[in-house]
Amino acid sequence: MNFVLLFLHVVGATIWTGGHIVLSLVILPRVLRENSLDQLLCFESAYEKIGIPALFIQIISGFLLAHRMVPDFTNWFDFSNPVGQILVLKIILLLLTIAVAMDARLRILPNLCEDNLKPMARHIIAVTLLSILFIFTGVSFRTGWGY
Repeated sequence: MNFVLLFLHVVGATIWTGGHIVLSLVILPRVLRENSLDQLLCFESAYEKIGIPALFIQIISGFLLAHRMVPDFTNWFDFSNPVGQILVLKIILLLLTIAVAMDARLRILPNLCEDNLKPMARHIIAVTLLSILFIFTGVSFRTGWGY
């Protein structure tokens, strides 16, 4: 069961992070250069169909993996335990991702137009960086980096 959960988690991370890297490094520069909201919305509408389910798979599998690794939820926040430190970091990254996404959904997207693409670009870059940090911390579970 751990193998299946880890596999799903890694596939979800690949889709989520890979999509955001493509968006940040390929699509976004063209959108900003050409001031093309349509290109951004076209990518987002196609990517959301697999990106959002991938994120949910990551969240669910991540919590299940964490529970299998540290069954007692209170120990997830034990800073004397290196695994607890990584779990807390992953939870913080998740909360930051949710905060950036909610800010974009509630504040940026309702007013998004060609004239204000830069605030959306900053949100895209932030989510991309957070997703890369997720992978970095996830790899540290398997490699022992940091402990």
